[in-house]
Amino acid sequence: MAFRDEAGPFARLFEGQIVHALCLAVLLVLVSFSLSIPGATDGSLFGLSTSVWLAALVADTVVHQVLVWVCWRGELHFRLMTRWFGTRAFAVYRTAFAVLFAARLVLIALLGIANWGSLPVYPRVGYVVAAIIAVPTLYLFYSVKTFFTFDRAFGIDHFTPEAARRWPLVRQGIFRITPNAMYVFGIGGLWIPAFLFQSTAAAVAAAFSHLYIWVHYYTVEKADMNRIYGGD
Repeated sequence: MAFRDEAGPFARLFEGQIVHALCLAVLLVLVSFSLSIPGATDGSLFGLSTSVWLAALVADTVVHQVLVWVCWRGELHFRLMTRWFGTRAFAVYRTAFAVLFAARLVLIALLGIANWGSLPVYPRVGYVVAAIIAVPTLYLFYSVKTFFTFDRAFGIDHFTPEAARRWPLVRQGIFRITPNAMYVFGIGGLWIPAFLFQSTAAAVAAAFSHLYIWVHYYTVEKADMNRIYGGD
């Protein structure tokens, strides 16, 4: 596979990852400091403290995004997933992605329940805000299913870069608003438990997830998209 730049494959594999690691370190420090916010560690669920649920959510998020980096870059530059799993490569990756993301949704909901009522907002206001956030989140789900496809959302273009170059740019549905709808509105749905359960810890987790997905975009996906589709 020929790319426009002359960087070696290992340079491409680790491109942006020093910045990724530094940004992650800063975000983890901020999460640690956030535990001092009044109410942030209140409550428990199933015998586990709010701090434990928050740590589990953060760990799942980091493992998920590191997995995406390794699988995307490994496949794009070395065909590693294909070498290991053959024709099942994308299916294996997609399953791991789905399991980790589903776990994130479950964990942030359980975190919100454990820390219920700690966020200083009236419950009815929280319910309204959660409903407002849900609208673009559901519209994104519809737009991905109808126009974009879930395989493209998972990153199948890293597994089929030659074919991906011929795919049209999607501008229907929510993608008419922004081509980065997955980052703007998709992860935005993780804010719903914070307001639904009025949970400070869930708000911290949502903020961490939302900031960290943009770290992923700028340190992993943006460079990959330029190589696959061509760009500046």
